Amino acid sequence: MADISAAPLAPGAIAPPGGNSIPLFTTFVHRAAAQRVGAVLASTFLSEGKLVKEFEARLSAELGMRHPAALNSGTSALHLALEVAGVGPGDEVILSPQTFIASALTVVQVGATPVFADIQYTTGNIDPADIEHRITPRTKAIMAVHWGGYPCDMSELQALATKHRLVLIEDAAHAPGATYQGQPIGSIADFTCFSFQAIKHLTTGDGGALCARDPEKAREVFRRRWFGIDRANSPVNELGERDYDLTDVGYKYHLSDYAAALGLANLDGFSDRMARRRTLVQQYNDGLHGVAGITPFERKADRESAHWLYGFHVENRLGFIRTMRSKGIAASVVHDGIDHNTLFGGKRPELTSQRRFDETQIHIPLHDDLSAEQVDYIVAAIKQGW
Repeated sequence: MADISAAPLAPGAIAPPGGNSIPLFTTFVHRAAAQRVGAVLASTFLSEGKLVKEFEARLSAELGMRHPAALNSGTSALHLALEVAGVGPGDEVILSPQTFIASALTVVQVGATPVFADIQYTTGNIDPADIEHRITPRTKAIMAVHWGGYPCDMSELQALATKHRLVLIEDAAHAPGATYQGQPIGSIADFTCFSFQAIKHLTTGDGGALCARDPEKAREVFRRRWFGIDRANSPVNELGERDYDLTDVGYKYHLSDYAAALGLANLDGFSDRMARRRTLVQQYNDGLHGVAGITPFERKADRESAHWLYGFHVENRLGFIRTMRSKGIAASVVHDGIDHNTLFGGKRPELTSQRRFDETQIHIPLHDDLSAEQVDYIVAAIKQGW
């Protein structure tokens, strides 16, 4: 992650509304969280329990997630999805390099090879047209990263997955609350992975969720998130030991009630917060329309972004960043293409759209603490030039 702090104001500069620099992200904690978390501490039952189940039920009911299993991180969700999907040594997973390293790192962790497809320069999402020629007999899955919360072309990706009998995994770390053709993200692909890390829309401090469309796969997810032991069907015997027989490798990936209490509090008013975020995005769109040197990302009417990021392409990016920070506004790249890492094989010049994206993408503040007055200030600052 790039440095997201805003630099001190330049001498004589006008301070942003509120008097402080405007960061790229903030962490939302609901005012009821202290009471909810405090109740868990008072109970002294801190591990996975009834609050985790309640959190999962609300994720399903309110955000449309299918069979969500609450986990301790979004990275755990990615890893467990690959494991349950049967991806392993010798296999290949096709994904976008426009993501955080966790997406490809979990592929390596299961012994498979990440194969990078190019992205759409206009969205930052994987380009379905660049996938099929990369499919080999070793290809096991496609991983679709919804960049910034904007859903990928799921119909095209599902058609490819069906044609070649591949597993389709969504990395929806940025996308809780997003929809594609009327369907909630978390209900479409074979597996969908969410992150509840501190600066995401919905935080549990750190955490995640894994949705499996198939009920049998969902049962496997729930079993393998806790060592591979089926808690529901492994009663405690008279000696005080659970009766179980491990058949495959499991993990200690479950969420705790302590974290779920924070998540439950932060779910209150989630839809209202998302609606306000959309209003801020529209304010940006209107204010920056036609500004020279800026090219907005493409947005289609058949899907609703979760708007975790507000980004666009900009000319003279370093000048833009310096000018914004001199005015107390954070402006930052959010992840260059991860294929540059030696672990993943090194930078691929043939991914021409990714290389262009690396040169021009920029993001400006979008978070729950951002006010309409601050958006006006940011828009005015951009219009003054850089």
